[in-house]
Amino acid sequence: MKERLRQLFAPILKPLETGEVGNNYKPSHRTILNAVGLLFLILASVSVIALFYTGEPGALIPVIVFLGIGGLCLLVGVLGSDVAVSKMWGNR
Repeated sequence: MKERLRQLFAPILKPLETGEVGNNYKPSHRTILNAVGLLFLILASVSVIALFYTGEPGALIPVIVFLGIGGLCLLVGVLGSDVAVSKMWGNR
């Protein structure tokens, strides 16, 4: 199942998986990336509630931004390789 999902999201994962793992990579970075992704998805949910409460179309912007960032973090954290996680953290 994981391989099928990796194939499905290959256009997103492939640019992040080129290169090599950074010197400062730790396995805990993947866990933290998943936690940050979950927090951004919670922010997106709160923004959706605010969107329905206010009815303002401008409230859609935070929903899209938080959903995109949270989805990308979870996608890389769950399906990405160590190289992809290292690139999300930066190779410094």
